[in-house]
Amino acid sequence: MSRPRKPRTENTSRTRDQYETFPYPERRAEEEDQRLIAGSPGDWGEVVHYVFGGRDPGASGEPIRILVAGGGTGDALVMLAQQARDRGANAEIIYIDLSEASRKIAESRVARRGLKNVTFVNGSFVDLAAQYGPFDYIDCCGVLHHLPDPDAGLRALAQSLKSGGGMGLMVYATLGRTGVYHMQEMMERLSAEAGGRARLDMGKALFEGLPPTNWLKRNPFVNDHIQGGDAGFYDLLLHQQDRAYRVDEVYAFVTQAGLRLQSFVEPLRYDPVIYAANPAIRQQMADLAPQARHAMAELLAGNITKHIFYVVKGDSKTVVPAMKMQGAKAVMNMPGNVGASGMVPYLGRVDGAKLAASVAKSAQIKINFNGFSVTSKLPPASAAIISRIDGSRSFEDIRQSFSPLPDAQPFYAQVVALFSVLSAANLMFVRYQSA
Repeated sequence: MSRPRKPRTENTSRTRDQYETFPYPERRAEEEDQRLIAGSPGDWGEVVHYVFGGRDPGASGEPIRILVAGGGTGDALVMLAQQARDRGANAEIIYIDLSEASRKIAESRVARRGLKNVTFVNGSFVDLAAQYGPFDYIDCCGVLHHLPDPDAGLRALAQSLKSGGGMGLMVYATLGRTGVYHMQEMMERLSAEAGGRARLDMGKALFEGLPPTNWLKRNPFVNDHIQGGDAGFYDLLLHQQDRAYRVDEVYAFVTQAGLRLQSFVEPLRYDPVIYAANPAIRQQMADLAPQARHAMAELLAGNITKHIFYVVKGDSKTVVPAMKMQGAKAVMNMPGNVGASGMVPYLGRVDGAKLAASVAKSAQIKINFNGFSVTSKLPPASAAIISRIDGSRSFEDIRQSFSPLPDAQPFYAQVVALFSVLSAANLMFVRYQSA
């Protein structure tokens, strides 16, 4: 939805004022004693896989520099800082955000965990990123779409990125947020200048009185206004600087900044074939070019509310790891056909023991994408392989742990099949053993 743009300074001020009053998301430092919030983008296993092609830049002990751009109350910051400490990486993390209230919450969460590898900066990362860069990895989740000029914001981040580095990004998706922008337009028409508590009270009163036919009332895929407290309600429905993207717009957004899109997350969710039943149509979709396939998946799914994706410099040679059988050997899609046997698998944000037990019962996996389920059959040894994945053993180490020792060719054929399913669902990543 297109609305007249206000001057950049006015928009920036309004955004700052919003997050001073309603720091987002709502967090308390005491909650750090119970759990670590992890997610996409930014989970280090994902970053190594998608941005660095399986080569962990923090494994050698060399300094690695990370920017959390628009860090809010600190979810990505805390996750990255904790994971860096857990793996013994020599990481320096810079947090930049407009809101002092949000920064104070992020600081309290970092302090609660005793993390020492973070520098806090108040201000706009558009103006400050270059001053503190360059960076190996930049995390910018849910921020660029709130800038007066998102294109300029992404270019500023790209210019602060080291050669060989990359970013994890999230921007809103248009189709899955149907009704959100109707609500924002209604608020604009009723009270364009209202802010703070007055705007929240009016927004809640308006929402409560919406008819059941309203698109927002009928959209089950957005719920921050219901589950996210006052800050969630305001951020979703009352933001005064907000835009969303279709897949083709994401590609254009990335390209104009001199970047290349590595992968959407989850990759399988952007495969239109999973949504179609007719074999002829499925084949036609499978033959589309990547961008067209991703755009078709968004149209079919209807439930994608945000686009999470990883990008690298446009001239980067890094590819997302994939496997194939070449004769009797499993190889990676790297120069020289690197053998898969030495790669170390990592399970992302899933309990390996529970997954293995489930697969052992059914020989398949059911993956739910916000109300849409995909069931995939898995090879016979999948449960046994999954149960042995610990983030440190290579595939060959796992093979050697079996008794009797399975022959290499049939074992790796099953590894390739298993990896193709779990990596597409964003459940399995790989890194080089020597990295």
